[in-house]
Amino acid sequence: MKIGAFQLTDPVPECNEPYVLAILKPWIDVNNVASLLLDELEARLGADELARLSRPGLFYDFTRYRPIIHLEEGIQDMSVPNTTIHYVKREGKNDLLLLRLLEPHAQSELYIGSVLKVLRKFNAKKYILLGSMYDTVPHTRPLIVSGYGMGESAQRDIARAGVLPIIYNGPSTIANLITKEAALSGIDAAAFIVSLPQYVVMEEDHAGKVRLMEVLNMLYDIPVGDEDFEKARQQRSLISERLKGSPELVALLPQLENAYDTRVKAALGEGAADLGPEMEDIFWKIMGKDIGKA
Repeated sequence: MKIGAFQLTDPVPECNEPYVLAILKPWIDVNNVASLLLDELEARLGADELARLSRPGLFYDFTRYRPIIHLEEGIQDMSVPNTTIHYVKREGKNDLLLLRLLEPHAQSELYIGSVLKVLRKFNAKKYILLGSMYDTVPHTRPLIVSGYGMGESAQRDIARAGVLPIIYNGPSTIANLITKEAALSGIDAAAFIVSLPQYVVMEEDHAGKVRLMEVLNMLYDIPVGDEDFEKARQQRSLISERLKGSPELVALLPQLENAYDTRVKAALGEGAADLGPEMEDIFWKIMGKDIGKA
């Protein structure tokens, strides 16, 4: 069965008003935070493929998104860049659609329209864009999550999670039309973007992943594994150790912390630097037992 540019699996499953968890590469997936998150959910929750673009070459320039080849006595395998959707059935809860968006290079209107047709076909309840970006924040504070909600339920989610508002005017990605059009069609739409320290560049940012997972756990009952906290703690320790070799960054850290505190207070009110109980609990799990609360 085809919907727009997507080829669906056979048989097509029934979904219970699913929440769509979407990531967008390469625009807002710094340090592969959102990709890591979907990787884990697909593996842990036993996700099955629902759909993929039938002709990805209509949308992608394969000299910019390169296919991955496995050569061993000839071509054994070749993976072509694509947009894929997986689904997870949840007993007594909204099902999940896990959407890996790859920013199109051509025929963007067809691409966006096809994604929206799939969301409407499965009666999506929420569209949730997850991502990460570099920011002037320290690794010694809870990672900031910024975002926005379109629709009453999405706005309540934003408020409950203590998400800072995004105010931005400038270049963007055409894929943001998916969020806008989803909201206009009656699907509650939200974006959660975690801010990462600019001086932390790594292939797998577990602290950022845990921060987004905490939001999903609080709002949509998606559990965070203990192993995720341990990896985040190890990452924080590694960053602190590496900073010792950079006197410039050591001197900069207190300035980043002061700017962070001022920013949070200005965005959420004078008392906003005090963490809520859920956020505080997650922070101290990441920080580890070697640091006591002030």
